[in-house]
This record gives sequence, structure tokens and C-alpha cells, in this order.
Amino acid sequence: MSLISFGASAAPAPSQEDLRLYDIATAPKAERLHDDVAKLVSFGTRHTLSETQSDSRGIGAARRWIKDEFERISADCGGCLEVVMVGETVSGKRIPEPTEVVNVFAIQRGKTDPNRVVMMSGDIDSRVTDPMDFTSDSPGANDNASGVAGALEAARVLSQYQFNGTIVYAALSGEEQGLYGGDVLINYANKHDWQVQAVLNNDMIGNIAGINGVINNSTVRVFSEGVRIAETKEEAKERYFSGGENDSASRNLARNIKSLADQYMTNLDVMLVYRLDRFGRGGHHLPFNKAGLPAVRVMETNEHYDRQHQDLRTENGIEYGDVIEGVDFDFNAKLTALNAISLASMAWAPAPPTGVKIEGIMQPNTKIQWDAIKDKAVVGYRVYWRLTTESEWTLSRYVGNVSEFILKNMVIDNYLYGVAAVGKDGNTSPVVFPGAAGAF
Repeated sequence: MSLISFGASAAPAPSQEDLRLYDIATAPKAERLHDDVAKLVSFGTRHTLSETQSDSRGIGAARRWIKDEFERISADCGGCLEVVMVGETVSGKRIPEPTEVVNVFAIQRGKTDPNRVVMMSGDIDSRVTDPMDFTSDSPGANDNASGVAGALEAARVLSQYQFNGTIVYAALSGEEQGLYGGDVLINYANKHDWQVQAVLNNDMIGNIAGINGVINNSTVRVFSEGVRIAETKEEAKERYFSGGENDSASRNLARNIKSLADQYMTNLDVMLVYRLDRFGRGGHHLPFNKAGLPAVRVMETNEHYDRQHQDLRTENGIEYGDVIEGVDFDFNAKLTALNAISLASMAWAPAPPTGVKIEGIMQPNTKIQWDAIKDKAVVGYRVYWRLTTESEWTLSRYVGNVSEFILKNMVIDNYLYGVAAVGKDGNTSPVVFPGAAGAF
């Protein structure tokens, strides 16, 4: 690969638009999401410890229905999905007796880069006030039938296309009891040598009415870790002196999701929340982060706590419980579309660059380097930079199919830098920040 410097000529930049993504952004249907949520609610409770033998009640019936639905979707695309049920027997603080935690997921294998995986997940299980109550009705309409329905609907939409990388649509179990399903899927991914590029954890993507009285159907939150929870002491020291505390792979994954929404969607503002999750709380992206994998939480902006983790009841004129009447299915479709365009773009795009390094201490210029990707889908690379006070990437330049680039008369101290791989159809990988702090 050749070296090119700032100011030198390069090949013309490819289009930054993939017109297919405009179609995908409007493809999810509220009616189908309603039907899926209604079916999941009909199982009465989906508590991790609930009935598994019944065909009509409990988590066993729910996961078998999800498997059947994935198989119906696969039949419609000529068998393009491999449907898997995988479980592990676990016990813990909220699982006092050994219990099988079973995930259901569908794999849409990539044509040229099948080991590279992007994933959308939702949680099957539900709960009421007492996390150990596995017999009471627990509809879990928004938390989290809305996320599972979103994964099913994304599979319906994206199974009509072919991709370079692999897409996984996952329904996870054991979330309310301690995030067990995430570990089960991570173990499966490791066993099958998956290179997990992105996990989009969807947990509550159907409510628009907040406990604070705000009603809004045009915003969504994306939570992401800033400092990698999995970093070593040596990596922490490197990050401390390079300023990478705001540029983990998960955070740049979140920025990528927002940039796609800005380009391909209307009436949806992505609110990047720069913390792992809601204050003091957690979700099913955390096991993936602990495993060193890029993962974010996608969820509604306005939560209604009377409808979360509540026994079904009415007190003082207030109705409590997570029932289907609390789900806005047009909004559910909108957030499903956000996932779909993000999955599609990343699966069509090349893998994020590896081996990204930066040089320029006490020099007038900044040099950024990366490993050349041996993939015909790569047409070149785009270098990004921003002021250290900016929360998102603001400036970039297409530099061609090279493996290093010099930004002349740009002092390394004053900006943050990154690089992304560019594909021929206008799809670009998430930006990679130099060093272990930002590696995918």
C-alpha cells in the first residue's frame, strides 16, 4: 500500500449513500409487530423459571413459538436463515435451582465474510414486582416483547437481501434473573469462531409516554460504554495518555448508528447517552462488553416506571403493569427500522480496520496507520478527526485504498482521530480509534 498525505490527490470518493437503506428504513410494519407482541403476551408469563412443558403458557411455549416464527421467515426466503435453540443449565442469585436458560436465534450467513457477525437482540423473559414470582401473569409487552418482535420483524425485512457479513437475530433468555442469556450466546459465538463486530441490544423499544408526562415518538436513546470494561492495566495506561476514554468500539458503534439514522430516517433523533446504561442499571449488552465485544443498548427515551416490573393492579386510580395497551407500534416499527438499517449497512460494509496506530508526538504532522484489509469489498478508507471537546466525528476525508495517511500541519495534541473502511456501495464501517482503547 502507498502513503498519501493531506493535500495530495486521491481517487474520487465513492458515494456515501446506499439507496437500498431508504427502502429498508420504511419496511418494518406496525401491524406485524402488534401481532407478534400480542402472541408473546398471550403466554401469560415468560419468566425464566416459568412453565416449559405447556403449549400455551410460560417461557417454554414462548421460545418454541419464536423458533417456529423464525422458521416461517426462513421458508419465505428459501431457507436463508439457520434457526438455532441453544441453552445452558445455570443457577445463581435469582435462579436458586439449576435451570436451563435457552436462547433462540436465526443466522443469516454472509456471502463473502461469514465469520464477521452483527447482531440484534431482544429478551424473551418477563417479570412482575417480585423477581422470583414465576407464576403470576407477567405480560411483558414492552419489556421486552417489543424487542423480540423487533428482531423477528428485522429478520423478515433483511432476509429479502444478501449481505457480505453475517446477521444474527437473537431472542435471549434469563435477562431479568441476571443476564444469563448473553453469556450463553457468547459461549456459542466463541465455539463457532464468530468475529462479533456489533451487538444491538433492544430492551424496551415500544413506549412513548414517560413517567414525567412527556409523550414523544421521535427520539431514541443509544447507550454505550466509554472506557472498555474489559481493558487490561496496560491498556488503561495507554488510554490514559492518549485520550481514548470516549472512543471505545461500543461508543463508535453508537455514533455510527446515529449517523445512519441522520442519513436514512426522518422524524427520529438518536440521543447518544454516554454511559453504559441508565443510572445504576444494566442490560443484556453488558455481558458482551465484559467479553470485550462492541455492544450498545437501543431503547425508548421516555420510560414509564408504572409499567415496568409491576404486578398487574390498580391503586389510587393508577394502572400498573406492562400490558399491550402501553406499546405504540408505529414507534416500535421506527426503532426496528433503525436496527435494520444499522445491521444492513454494517453487514454490507467492510470490517472495521485493525492495527490502527497514530504518531506525531512533538511533530508538526499527524500520521495514522492501519492494517490493509484483504477484501475486494474495500474500495478505500476514510480518515476522521474532531476537536477533543466534540462528542461526534465532525470532519473526515476519503484517502483512497492506502494503509497510512499524514495530516500535514495538524498537531496530534489538538484533535482526536480515527479511520473507517469504505465499501463500494457507500457503506462505511464504524470509525476505529487508534490503539486498544478503540479496537473492534
